[in-house]
Amino acid sequence: MFVEPLWRSLRVFRIWRTVFMLVFFLWWDGNEWSYRRGCNDEKRLRRQKIRARWLTQELLRLGSAFIKLGQLLSARPDVLPAGWVVELASLQDKVPAFSFIQAKELLESDLGTACKEILNLDQRPLGAASLAQVHRADLRNGREVVFKIQRPGLQRMFRLDLEVMQDVAALLQKHPRWGRGRDWRGIAKECRRVLLRELDFKLEAQYAARFRQQFLNEPRIQIPSVIWELSTSRILCLDYLPGIKVNDREALIEAAIDPIEIAEIGAASYLQQLVKYGFFHADPHPGNLAVARDGGLIYYDFGMMGLVSEGLRSRLGSMVRAAAARDATALVNELQIAGVIASGMDTGPVRRLVRVMLKETLTPPFSSNVLEKLSGDLYDLVYGKPFRVPAELIFVMRALSTFEGVGRSLDPGFNLMAIAKPYLLPLMSSTGSGPNDLFNELGRQVGELGSRAVTLPRRLDESLERLEQGDLQLQIRMGESDRQLRRMVHTQQVIGQSVLLGSLVLAAALLGSSSRPVWAAIPLVSSLPVALGWLKLQLKLGRDARLDKIPGNKK
Repeated sequence: MFVEPLWRSLRVFRIWRTVFMLVFFLWWDGNEWSYRRGCNDEKRLRRQKIRARWLTQELLRLGSAFIKLGQLLSARPDVLPAGWVVELASLQDKVPAFSFIQAKELLESDLGTACKEILNLDQRPLGAASLAQVHRADLRNGREVVFKIQRPGLQRMFRLDLEVMQDVAALLQKHPRWGRGRDWRGIAKECRRVLLRELDFKLEAQYAARFRQQFLNEPRIQIPSVIWELSTSRILCLDYLPGIKVNDREALIEAAIDPIEIAEIGAASYLQQLVKYGFFHADPHPGNLAVARDGGLIYYDFGMMGLVSEGLRSRLGSMVRAAAARDATALVNELQIAGVIASGMDTGPVRRLVRVMLKETLTPPFSSNVLEKLSGDLYDLVYGKPFRVPAELIFVMRALSTFEGVGRSLDPGFNLMAIAKPYLLPLMSSTGSGPNDLFNELGRQVGELGSRAVTLPRRLDESLERLEQGDLQLQIRMGESDRQLRRMVHTQQVIGQSVLLGSLVLAAALLGSSSRPVWAAIPLVSSLPVALGWLKLQLKLGRDARLDKIPGNKK
């Protein structure tokens, strides 16, 4: 009678305990005074790795919904520090399998009489994850298939976990610091939509069929077919396509398969998904990729798929053109139009950082791990700032980074930029229809530059005349000086409050040792608001210190 309420209460307690510990760690690590013997980038990164491992283990212990939540948060570098994002990106939900009896009962209850078509269902699963596990089987018609069977009781736990997530998001949104510039309710709503969608295997079947359709004319890419008559909302039946794990270099060489070619095939297939189709695999860890005996690349698991809208794809073309021209101003403007950068913010520091990133990325000799470095710069840039990087772009960059890392480990000369060139050239044209549009765009820009050059002397003469007549007002932005002055004021206030706090504590100690120790409560109570004010000033100093570390803010 009391089992269900007790289970719910314990579950809610465990979730909230993890949330409060996470918030505390983020606050604690954000203050330089929390590091012994001073703070530097190395110490901060080391602590981030420790916290990220802790969070990964907590999410694994909380189970299915939170494992998926961790994977989704790994695509939100504006929410968590870079070290946390990198660790969560490697989160793979390998959990113990449930019993074969339960799997068989679910098959019988969902498929009914269609179960008669199944022969030789393997008792040992090929793999087990937080949502489901996979069993190989033979059908009466001789077809080899696999059944992805959902874990029993998963719907009930998901509903409760999603309710708690909504409550956590509402609390964070009300916080004066954590809620500023972040849409926690929107993040929770998106998580709910994605997680409930993953519970419906009918949708995954549709995704698998659509993904397979994209590569029907690509013999080097293999996607299993869906057996619709043996699939339900909790069961997915696919063709059995065995293969060698994509990162098993020794096994690939033994099978006379060139690992370098496999890395190039994978990178090219992802570029096709992004540029040509706008529909891509969003969970590309090595467990979901294999290599067939004939050298084809096999994709598994279609629960997490991404969709790039036509509008964003058109903006992506403008971004590529601006990046190719190394026009930081145009690129920042395109980022604002696409919603990546919040409107109304000071884009000066962003522009300077983008200019540095473009110079490092596009200046020969090209780095072999250019995408990995770019991702790291992006993660450091967006955390704690009003940036909105679409999750789809993060997933695509991560997928390309996966193949970049594979290719680099197999061939030091592997160059992702060389593979990407045929796919980026259409984006650099105005309409994506051919290279002639690129020359038209360059001609238009040259025309604009010529017009500005012709009018430049006249504009200079008018400005000088207005300056002589006193009609021209010169406005100088002193953001750096203002910040330093504010920092000096805060530091003086901290010193004053530290002295006052120390005096009150000393007075409490003296009164506590006197004949009337009850009077010690007066200075102790008085010290509480002083301590609170001191803590707020420390937070402000920490925030200013983080702003100073943004490239372009330092002189």
